[in-house]
Amino acid sequence: MQHIVFYALLNKAAISQALELVEWGGTVLFFAPTEPGVSVPILVNDLFWRNEITLTSSYGGSPADYVGALGLIQAGKIRVRDMISHRLGLAETGLGFQLVARAQDSLKVIIEPQK
Repeated sequence: MQHIVFYALLNKAAISQALELVEWGGTVLFFAPTEPGVSVPILVNDLFWRNEITLTSSYGGSPADYVGALGLIQAGKIRVRDMISHRLGLAETGLGFQLVARAQDSLKVIIEPQK
């Protein structure tokens, strides 16, 4: 099984922690952007050649994108509650990742730690 670390914070310390946590052959997925100009030192030999770590990103919207999306949600034009297909407790996190990876019966899987 491949080890994946999801980074979804606008925090330089969290980036460093994600790079430290990922195991050999794993992937760090950067989901959220930082402020412009933020840099984090990486040990190129350790990450890429010795540990074969993959760094990748996914779409991160601009602040204007988020403001527009929240406006549509507040106006009731987008009903986000209808998009949630599963609500799982923390103990079911593994099942949540499986549902998303299969991409069959899930649209949006929410993990509720308090559940």
